[in-house]
Amino acid sequence: MDTQIYDLIIIGAGPSGSSAGRIAGQKGLKTLILEKEIFPRYKPCGGAISRHTISYLDFDISAEIINKSVFKGKLRYRDKVVEFHKDEIINFLVTRSTFDNFLLEKARETGIYVHLGEKATDILQETDSVAVTTDKNTYKCKFVIIATGALGTLKNHVREPDTKDGYGVCLVTEIDCKNIDRPEDLVEIDFSPEGMGYGWIFPHDDNFSVGFGSVMAKYSPHPKQTMKKFLADNGFNGEYKLKGHILPCGGHKRKLVKGRVLLSGDAAGFVDALTGEGLPYAIRSGQIAAEIVSMNTGNKGKLKEYEKKCYAEFGEHLKYSLYLAKLMCRQPEKVFNALNRSNELFETYLEVAAYNKTYKDLVKKFVTGFRSSWLKS
Repeated sequence: MDTQIYDLIIIGAGPSGSSAGRIAGQKGLKTLILEKEIFPRYKPCGGAISRHTISYLDFDISAEIINKSVFKGKLRYRDKVVEFHKDEIINFLVTRSTFDNFLLEKARETGIYVHLGEKATDILQETDSVAVTTDKNTYKCKFVIIATGALGTLKNHVREPDTKDGYGVCLVTEIDCKNIDRPEDLVEIDFSPEGMGYGWIFPHDDNFSVGFGSVMAKYSPHPKQTMKKFLADNGFNGEYKLKGHILPCGGHKRKLVKGRVLLSGDAAGFVDALTGEGLPYAIRSGQIAAEIVSMNTGNKGKLKEYEKKCYAEFGEHLKYSLYLAKLMCRQPEKVFNALNRSNELFETYLEVAAYNKTYKDLVKKFVTGFRSSWLKS
């Protein structure tokens, strides 16, 4: 058993855990990050990073991290296509293994401890501390942040597991750019996989990231078949290795704190239900969690402030993302037609993607100004 007493142990070194670790180190907390994988590690993801995500970082993203800067794209529903172009960057495209490792190194810079290849298996809350057991050791600390993502089970120490209404599914593959006749300077979003949320095609330096995500697992009885059809419909006819994972459906109110343990990122359920984007909420929730812990070292204090602050900053935004995600799952053609018919509505949609406007703004546009034409589509 490690005889040190840590102020904070963070379980998971992804973007949320690393962001929490950086803040904790800056605040002078004796902090340990435990991560079961060896970084850099593969992460199934489209790799689109928004300016919203980067706005939370207190350091610059080096040019080596960014594969492409995207200014234009296509929105598609079957044979209907809307093209768009912005003067400002819509998204950056990165390789997630490289980006996540970069965030972890930024956390290390603050002097915290990082143990890679060590899996946390259990936690036990005591009166004035928490014991964290791994496959190699046992540690004691004052507080724990669980940032293990959607698949980890340690989060069940804080809240009940999600039902099928509370999570979605995602499948992704990377396809070599060679001999692929397709634009390499735009992102493609496709509403065609009905009942499956949306599909995407993102160009990276040497491959296309192709995938789809569904906001709720109950709408996805046959994800592999749907993914294969999506690939074939877009001219990808080879045999591709599919990587899948579940993702929490943001917008549901979940318990985030129990005793001395807090949940952040995907473990807390902070994912945009419409787009599946989780990075900005992972980073910000990790930061908030570490900030709250730094103000409560020595006792539990007011850890509930963490829940209040997270929901105040982005809870409403995620709630409305869930509303629109359900609408798109049930009526993809009507949603697409509404966006296609109105420049104002479509511009609002793009502004939401850039986080210059909120999903609440977009819902108001649907429900009021464009309701009649949308219902007639």
